[in-house]
Amino acid sequence: MAEATLAQTLFFLATIFLATLLLGTLLVRARIPVILSALFVGIGIHYLPQAAMLKTPVYQTIFSFLSNLGVLFLLFYIGLQIDVKKMHTMSSDIITLTLLNTIIPFIFGMAAMLLFGYGWMIAFVIGMTRMPTAEAVIVPILDEFKLIKTRIGTFIVGAGVLDDVIEVFLVAFVSVWIGIRAGEESGSDEIIILTFGVIAFLLFFWIMYRYFYRVFHRVIPQNAASLLILSLMILFLFGAFSEKSEIGMVVGAIFAGIIIKPMLADIHPAGDTIQKIISLLSYGFFGILFFFWIGYNIDMAGFIKEPMLAIVLYLAGTLGKLLGAMLMVPLKKMTFKEALIIGIGLDARLTTEIIVAQLLFSAAIIDTHLFTALVAASSFTALTVPLLFALLVRYFGNDMQYHYYTTNNVKYKGHR
Repeated sequence: MAEATLAQTLFFLATIFLATLLLGTLLVRARIPVILSALFVGIGIHYLPQAAMLKTPVYQTIFSFLSNLGVLFLLFYIGLQIDVKKMHTMSSDIITLTLLNTIIPFIFGMAAMLLFGYGWMIAFVIGMTRMPTAEAVIVPILDEFKLIKTRIGTFIVGAGVLDDVIEVFLVAFVSVWIGIRAGEESGSDEIIILTFGVIAFLLFFWIMYRYFYRVFHRVIPQNAASLLILSLMILFLFGAFSEKSEIGMVVGAIFAGIIIKPMLADIHPAGDTIQKIISLLSYGFFGILFFFWIGYNIDMAGFIKEPMLAIVLYLAGTLGKLLGAMLMVPLKKMTFKEALIIGIGLDARLTTEIIVAQLLFSAAIIDTHLFTALVAASSFTALTVPLLFALLVRYFGNDMQYHYYTTNNVKYKGHR
């Protein structure tokens, strides 16, 4: 039985990756993230007869575990993108854009949830999911059009860096809230334990962030294999610590990335190699399984029957992002064309929003209808943003041939 289960599991995994590869080959031509194809594969397999085995306890356990590893690696990679020191150098224009581009979608998202009759806490959390931007979706397109160092690229990348802090807060808030709810159900003692767990975890993080780099970079061999082992050790250590502290392993994953970032950034070329390996593992293996499992659990029948919630959530984020960028025009920080393109670029949402939806759904805080609506709204931006952004860049191409942006006395010049 065990051998049959192993063989079936491996065959099923092969089928998932083959289907994802074939569909992803088509999607990438439209600049749609390949990882999104795994979501569609999960949706499709849900309705095939062969998917019945996924409902058995053994396969629920296997794919739930693989999905959790997917969350762990995806958020670890997000943590690796956060450069605490670099945030101090951000210009006031980028900070203003980030504030406008997060507060307005948050208000729109919260209002939408209250309009549909959800409670204040659910509305608050779902409103926060309208705030993040998925740089992984938009940065490759910026690079393709040689816009990374233009005004548009600087605004989008800069706002995306500051936005990473919001993602950390969002995931941490949701994880702690889930822990508190579990504590309320178990008794007040659990809340006290959670509080001490949070304090202990933050203290452990501060010590590691302050002293880890100073100690280990002199001891560990500076080659790719050693750095990878060290990175994985820190990831699993922080994941276990935060999970044991009732905060949730996802918080530990992000903080692990923040801790390991300085070492990888300082050791060349091995550090760059490790970041690429982690990126490939996150989006090319574990992330595929995570998005597949999300797609499998989506209630498409319910979405087709009642699509309005997904549409409203999508519009809350998209219109909020656009309005936030457009407000930079009367402030004389951007032209209308720049604000339009930047607003579309910052609308990309994918990983963090879906991870938060999965956390809430797994904790039985939201129902299948809202879970499906959140995933649908996020997936739709990942589909539309690359297409709209590319079309706008091509349409305004002549006006964007040369752009300058000065920040910290450095002038950047971008070419088409």
